[in-house]
Amino acid sequence: MLYMVQMTVKKPHDIDPNVWADIIVKEREYGQTYMKNGKFVHIWRTVGKFANVSIFDVESNDELHQILSGFPLFPYMDMEVTALAEHPSALKK
Repeated sequence: MLYMVQMTVKKPHDIDPNVWADIIVKEREYGQTYMKNGKFVHIWRTVGKFANVSIFDVESNDELHQILSGFPLFPYMDMEVTALAEHPSALKK
């Protein structure tokens, strides 16, 4: 099942810079784990925002929720999840 997830980060103004830097490092490592195992298949930065659009390929809604809620930045993110289906006009590989 493919999902598009739009993630927007809301950095707290009063967070310690060292704590934030640590969260960012952990975020990258966590995301790359799912990129390597094929669950997190694409990521694009949203220009001019602390945001991205990502594509996940997972078995279920529950699996996606488990992955998303595990991101270290999860408490600081607004997310919009959209289920995707193949378009009939898409070229076949």
